[in-house]
Amino acid sequence: MAEEKKTVNKESEKDENTVEKETVKQPKRKTKKDDEVAKIKAELDTQKDLLMRTAAEFDNYKRRTEKERISVAEYAKAEIIKKLLPILDNIDRAKGLDSSSPDYIKGIEMIVKQFEGLTEQLSLESIAEEGDAFDPNYHEAVMHIEDENYNENVIVEVLQKGYKLGDTVVRPAMVKVAN
Repeated sequence: MAEEKKTVNKESEKDENTVEKETVKQPKRKTKKDDEVAKIKAELDTQKDLLMRTAAEFDNYKRRTEKERISVAEYAKAEIIKKLLPILDNIDRAKGLDSSSPDYIKGIEMIVKQFEGLTEQLSLESIAEEGDAFDPNYHEAVMHIEDENYNENVIVEVLQKGYKLGDTVVRPAMVKVAN
């Protein structure tokens, strides 16, 4: 009888295993959770695609604006050079003249006036004149002197002119300052 029980138990175990396998093989029914998960996955894929497209558009925008920036800078340089060319032409003409003739001196004076006119047209301002107060934002002190005739931190001599364009210092002036 013990053997019969074992056989019966084995058969019932087989039936249970078969039932378990059959339930696994049967297609799952979709539940609300599965629908929600599928919906969220679809939305995630949509958002991921949108993010990838936006990143690609931004990269293209950066490249395009960099090209435009370079193009604008080159255009601005070309415009300034066009304005400098007549001055350079006059300098070339002056090189061909005798430096002791009065025409030479008159030509140099005209070139200087042309250049000053161009700086005014471009709103380029000269900074630093003798007697001005020293400002490290606009001036570069390359020499200091002790002189009782001048107050402290006053420009005694401008060794090289400085220029600014609006609020931007193009080149600081090199000056001699009294201590």
